[in-house]
Amino acid sequence: MKNFSIIVLLFLSTHIQSQILPVKERAAVIDMVLEERLNNLLPKLMDRTGFDMWILISREYNEDPVLKTMLPSTWLNARRRTILVFYRNKEKNSIEKLAVARYNVGKQIDSAWDKEKNPDQWKALLEIIKKRNPKTIGINFSKDFGIVDGIVKTDYEAFMSVLPQEYQSRVTSAEKLAIAWVETRTAQEMEIYSQLVQVTHDIIAEAFSTKVIKPGTTTTDDVVWWLRQKVIDMGVKTWFHPTVDIQRSGEALQSHIVSFSDRPKDKIIRPGDLIHCDFGITYLRLNTDCQQHAYILKNNETAPPEFLTKAFADGNRVQDIFTSNFETGKTGNEILLKSLQQGKEEGLKPSIYTHPLGLYGHSAGPTIGMWDAQNGVEGAGDYPLYQNTVYAIELNTTVSIPEWKKDIRIMLEEAGFWGEGTFRYVNERQTKLITIPKRD
Repeated sequence: MKNFSIIVLLFLSTHIQSQILPVKERAAVIDMVLEERLNNLLPKLMDRTGFDMWILISREYNEDPVLKTMLPSTWLNARRRTILVFYRNKEKNSIEKLAVARYNVGKQIDSAWDKEKNPDQWKALLEIIKKRNPKTIGINFSKDFGIVDGIVKTDYEAFMSVLPQEYQSRVTSAEKLAIAWVETRTAQEMEIYSQLVQVTHDIIAEAFSTKVIKPGTTTTDDVVWWLRQKVIDMGVKTWFHPTVDIQRSGEALQSHIVSFSDRPKDKIIRPGDLIHCDFGITYLRLNTDCQQHAYILKNNETAPPEFLTKAFADGNRVQDIFTSNFETGKTGNEILLKSLQQGKEEGLKPSIYTHPLGLYGHSAGPTIGMWDAQNGVEGAGDYPLYQNTVYAIELNTTVSIPEWKKDIRIMLEEAGFWGEGTFRYVNERQTKLITIPKRD
């Protein structure tokens, strides 16, 4: 892992702001990681999925989401029409990385088109294909995975119109290869990821503190916008608008659709409230997604009520059941149904809606339930679990609280890594309620 000392700079200080690299140093990390992925990971993925040529075609400002992950740090978008060609020669153990474009695409992908000699970009692409004579040509189209459905109708038709019939029959969906590229994490990325999740946890800890929340005055929207402003001030960004909500005695438990898409805004946070956030950031091309809970202590309290502590433990138990059922080769639907059944047999009321996490927040890979699809997800839920992948372990359990005369939902989400037959959290998980004010 050459130049990995750059990444160590992330943790030179315990202050959150100091953990974020300057833009120039971020670029160095991004390009270092991309080099490793293109030269070492990509050949393995092409071998695993049976492709010897992969072609990605995009135009400026309408980029294929997969191609966008392959651009160097100084390319914020494609240029004109950018065509990338990856050719894997397994016998020679080589991979060619070519751009049918006017420019080299960074230091890793060389321009293979001289427009002055061959003005037609499509014919230049055809020459590359004919010279290498691939057995299987993958392009990015997919029914079930939007991220890997990146070729637009215009480019697809132009590409196919120039191909002789013998090559048209070799063109197939690169879905499995594209998903593998998007979902697979390298060792370098996992080092970054651990630190990125820690930064996310640190931001939540600050948001759920008396520095931000003044019970009786601060509203849920105040905390939401504090989170948005915080990440902007740090020089990073959120990949979705955060949410903060309240559960309390005397108010009925809302339906899932209200909880997920129509939460009441601007509610004043009061002592005795159970508050919850959903928050994630984007940094160094990776994404986090985290849900945690905090309890607002009443004047005479030094800890949350025992009934809330037990309810939170039920949430952790659902996590344990769910992640214990991870197994390479099992589909998202298989893992979902087995976990739900086991949770219900233990007397719990679980709901699981876990998604792949990485280069995108709602990324490509096996979907393991949706909040409104607890019997499985056709298509994306039928995709199998592979090693070296990260997931937002997102779920909830409904718990009856007699003291409040109502049900509550413990809603948890943490980044989890599936490695070589083992599961671990990328950087720990919440195992007890945060208290405001904080109590050790």
